[in-house]
Amino acid sequence: MATTASQIHCFHSLHHKSSSIFTSRKTVKYSRSSSSSIIICKSSKNNLSGGRKLRAAVIGGGPAGSSAAEALARGGIETYLIERSPSGAKPCGGAIPLCMLDEFSIPLELIDRKVTQMKIISPSNLTVDFGKTLKSHEYIAMIRREVLDSFLRSRAESNGTNIINALFTHLELPDSPNSPYTVHYNSNGSKESISVDVVVGADGANSRVAKSIDAGNYSYAIAFQERIRLPDDKMKYYENLAEMYVGNDISPDFYGWVFPKCDHVAVGTGTVCSKPDIKLYQSGVRERCKEKIHGGKVIKVEAHPIPEHPRPRRVRGRVALVGDSAGYVTKCSGEGIYFAAKSGRMCGEAIVRASMNGVQMIDEKDLRREYLKKWDSQYINTFRFLDILQKVFYGNNAARECLVEICGCDYVQRMTFESYLYKKLARGNPWEDVKMVVNTVGSLIRSNIIKEEMERLRV
Repeated sequence: MATTASQIHCFHSLHHKSSSIFTSRKTVKYSRSSSSSIIICKSSKNNLSGGRKLRAAVIGGGPAGSSAAEALARGGIETYLIERSPSGAKPCGGAIPLCMLDEFSIPLELIDRKVTQMKIISPSNLTVDFGKTLKSHEYIAMIRREVLDSFLRSRAESNGTNIINALFTHLELPDSPNSPYTVHYNSNGSKESISVDVVVGADGANSRVAKSIDAGNYSYAIAFQERIRLPDDKMKYYENLAEMYVGNDISPDFYGWVFPKCDHVAVGTGTVCSKPDIKLYQSGVRERCKEKIHGGKVIKVEAHPIPEHPRPRRVRGRVALVGDSAGYVTKCSGEGIYFAAKSGRMCGEAIVRASMNGVQMIDEKDLRREYLKKWDSQYINTFRFLDILQKVFYGNNAARECLVEICGCDYVQRMTFESYLYKKLARGNPWEDVKMVVNTVGSLIRSNIIKEEMERLRV
């Protein structure tokens, strides 16, 4: 995190019922240490028994889990991070917004490619250059997940996190409000466990932590991706270019992609409603870009579930879900890396604040107030808006033609990139907004006409 982004000011008082461990809470005072990255909170209430620190387990070592663990450890919490496959790589496009580099202090040398050009290709192969309005210093960073995840885990460890290379199996819930959670895991064939006060679930779309707390089900997509090493002349074409394909041949409810990496391209697609046909849709992507990837060699094949909306319950007791476990992947764009890291950090910092730097127990109310309420107020409308966009533009080929057509508008491009790159709502021009709505309606009408003509030609 950049220094200014990590300076946290707390100005309110916390009041909760007393427990068997604590006396009633009084006015809480906060201050900052000489290191602006660490939250220092002072309170006149009793500490944890025995003078020990709050103990937290983070399950999953991706961007969400590593960011949560780093925030917890830096804030004085005794932190354990359980990751089953440190060398594993999630099938992911790997695009991260510009603001994440500064906010999370990502070294530039980790970036594989700086994408400054993007093409969006419609079902009828109408191609729009979607990057004309990028400024000279702006780009989309492409990074391999195994590289990013390893860096974030190492940084969490250097800040005091205890890394456990093991498979998390299940969570044993406490039998009283202040009793510990027991985290069970397999390490090198041996069954082991640790007792903790707080658990952060960052173990992906099929989260076992979520199942343990009955967090509820949600829809999920299957992402399928092939890493393809191309001949030098073909790779040159994708040097700073990313492509997105839409159409019934690509996915019934998502898009296909060709994203450049260090020495290869990632070619993939995803779907929610037709998972058994994912390989058929992958063939569709390869068919559309076959001339550009001709001669390439597949070096890795990956598949993974991706959540489609936030879970019904993301906090229960002293357990909080972040990242994919919580369902923080946006529809329409499928973006998840930034929101994973951001939710992990926000959750970790929330626990630090509520526990006064790890000296006091927290409860569900603390997590809801300090983490969930703040997260929802900042991001939940973004998820709802992109859900609407996906329903409007990804439902059929006519709508997809409209999507590609309106993406040719400079105003649409600028508003899109400002919102994506900086994760802030871009300020629009009212007159341009009206024109955009009119043009969208017109494009939808024209696209339906195109659809009818294409169907007639097939007959």
